[in-house]
Amino acid sequence: MAVGSPDLTSSNLRGFNDERLVEELRKAKEELFNLRFQSATGQLESHGRLKAVKKDIARIYTIMRERELGITERPEA
Repeated sequence: MAVGSPDLTSSNLRGFNDERLVEELRKAKEELFNLRFQSATGQLESHGRLKAVKKDIARIYTIMRERELGITERPEA
């Protein structure tokens, strides 16, 4: 079983355009910040979510880098 959000799988992310990837990355980083803040204050209930969000961020960065290097194609419209 893969770690991460079910709606941010690699196959789904590959279908997103660059602007949508940047938006998803922004949302994931914001969520990670909030989770870390909750963890520091002792309010975090689901510690597994931290790992999942980190994996999502790494997955988004990987796809962005693959496109930059020309390994994968950008989706058509």
